Amino acid sequence: MKILAVCTGSAEILPGKSYRTGIFKHPVEAGVMVDREGLIGDRICNRKHHGGVDQAVYALGSIDLDWWSKELGRKLEPGTFGENLVIEGADSRRISVGDRFSTDRIELEVTSARIPCATLAARMEDPGFPKRFLAAGRPGFYCRVLKDGVVQAGDAVTLRAYSGLPVLMPELLETFGRTVSGKDRDRYLAAPIHHKLRAELSRA
Repeated sequence: MKILAVCTGSAEILPGKSYRTGIFKHPVEAGVMVDREGLIGDRICNRKHHGGVDQAVYALGSIDLDWWSKELGRKLEPGTFGENLVIEGADSRRISVGDRFSTDRIELEVTSARIPCATLAARMEDPGFPKRFLAAGRPGFYCRVLKDGVVQAGDAVTLRAYSGLPVLMPELLETFGRTVSGKDRDRYLAAPIHHKLRAELSRA
């Protein structure tokens, strides 16, 4: 397992929109410093819904990207969905909150699934894409940074699975905005889940 691509973006205006977004990511060859807020130099425009310590890095598995390429009938380049990292051999359907990805220089911990939004729909030039994204169950995964350092394409990656009861990415998509059972709520709260979701579950 290794880092296939490291992607960053600048602020760009979406076609037909008036606001700027950092969703347009492009692979970079040089190493990029990663701290608790994400990749240095990567632009995040909407801080209300994107970025922050529990969404510092957005990663996608190569299995996910290959699946979407087949599904959409065209080759998707790294960064298409706004992901910062593409990880060889990773499949977001099998990734749980609490899983950790490590290189010799950084360590990331999975916190939540990526939820599709209007910006993603505009990026893909398909108003119905969010529903398609939800149905596919391949959302990629947000991570917090446990160890700062430099990340670069080609870095070897070790995956350490969460030791507790798993909370998988497709499940987070399915239950987003819905009331979960008491048993599932306890399982979610036992995992190192995104602080916003933790707050919502704690109020329930």
